[in-house]
Amino acid sequence: MDGGSVAPDRGKGESAGDTIRVTPGDGAEGVAPGARVEVRVPDGRLESVRVRKVEDAEPDDVPGALTGDGLAWRPEPGTRLALAAKYRVDAVAVDRRGRRSARHTTFTTLVPEHRFIGYFAPENRSTVGTGMIVSFRFNRPVRNRAAVERRIRVTAEPAVDIAGHWFGSERLDFRPEHYWAPGTRVTVDLRLRDVEAAPGVYGIQDKTVRFTVGRAQTSLVDAEKHTLEVRRDGRLVATLPVTAGAPKTTTYNGKMVVTELFEVTRMNGATVGFKDATGKSEYDIKDVPHAMRLTASGTFLHGNYWTPADAFGSANVSHGCVGLRDTKGGGADTPAGWFFDRTLVGDVVEVVNSRDRKVAPDNGLGGWNMDWKSWKAGSALR
Repeated sequence: MDGGSVAPDRGKGESAGDTIRVTPGDGAEGVAPGARVEVRVPDGRLESVRVRKVEDAEPDDVPGALTGDGLAWRPEPGTRLALAAKYRVDAVAVDRRGRRSARHTTFTTLVPEHRFIGYFAPENRSTVGTGMIVSFRFNRPVRNRAAVERRIRVTAEPAVDIAGHWFGSERLDFRPEHYWAPGTRVTVDLRLRDVEAAPGVYGIQDKTVRFTVGRAQTSLVDAEKHTLEVRRDGRLVATLPVTAGAPKTTTYNGKMVVTELFEVTRMNGATVGFKDATGKSEYDIKDVPHAMRLTASGTFLHGNYWTPADAFGSANVSHGCVGLRDTKGGGADTPAGWFFDRTLVGDVVEVVNSRDRKVAPDNGLGGWNMDWKSWKAGSALR
């Protein structure tokens, strides 16, 4: 069984085979503030559950608790969700045989009629890698792009030139010409209240978000050499053996940014089209350890315990992800555990010498694959 370029259980709705059932369903929109929120397993027990508001200046956890039998998690009585907010559910369960599985879902709550909102990353007060791109996703198409972009101000200390770039009508990203310098303090001032994004559609947000850039770490995956070189402040600190995408399921080339970190996650090939002739998923691994998301389409750099050890450093056998040797459950002293513990959201992982195209600039935070002139040309203000 191979690791693959998959999203961690991103399919809509629920299926009978899902170990962890989440309500509202993954991807649900327009959820009412008083709607039922629940995480449940049919047997075994829930090990951990976290429900939190994300892509907001104040990412708050929803207070809640497990039931006495460990089969369900529910919010505290009287808890109401916020309007116009995105929530993320991270759950890990253990079945009766002691096997762990994970599920990660999102849902968004009701946005008042004729209003628009921008969901964005990174989170307030976070520490990120030097490749972090400030990314906004709007819940409605923006026709007056200049008006919206003008009311989002991204500044840095020390100061650098920062430009916005639109990907379609619902996404706006900001970055400098080069990676952020370590220690940079970035401020995002969002003043969208009453801004008309489209005829009759007005903004409701006035917020300030601040984050700090941590140490400089970049990593280079060479798909031909089957290696991952890790550099800190320009100095090579480790060379780790990897396995990348197999000849028929190659890994993207180009610069990718870590956007999510999971100690354990589920990877189901059916979510990204890896199905056999009968329509069954080619693989469904419920406990992939040390998973670091690189693209929105599902490319990960992750721990791999199911591939023979001699493949790492010598062969490419995955469905498109980059695999590091690991143990079932995730070992702290394995190559995957070592790299995971030293990785931040916002770190850059670049892949070279893969027999695939370069990752698209709008696939995850792939904007570093666009030159500065082209990037600035995508601003509505230039």
